[in-house]
Amino acid sequence: MNNYEAVLIFKADMTDESRTELLEKFKNVIAENGEVTSVDDWGKRRLAYEINYIRDGYYYIVDFKSEPDHIKEFERRLRLSESIIRYMVIRKED
Repeated sequence: MNNYEAVLIFKADMTDESRTELLEKFKNVIAENGEVTSVDDWGKRRLAYEINYIRDGYYYIVDFKSEPDHIKEFERRLRLSESIIRYMVIRKED
């Protein structure tokens, strides 16, 4: 298994409860074929530039271990979520 880091930017106007539910959903997607090692809540921050007239986002940094072929499915599910403004998944060196 490889180490990965995902930066997830949620819409800032979401309620805390719905944001927590969505984060748990994505953690469960990772847990299907891997393991979440840490979640860092950065909170609400101003975006560097507007994305579809949205100025603020809620940031999470998720460190996890997974098989390389599972990353495409994880990114596909992130892309389908309307509550995710942007995401980025990178492989970390061991």
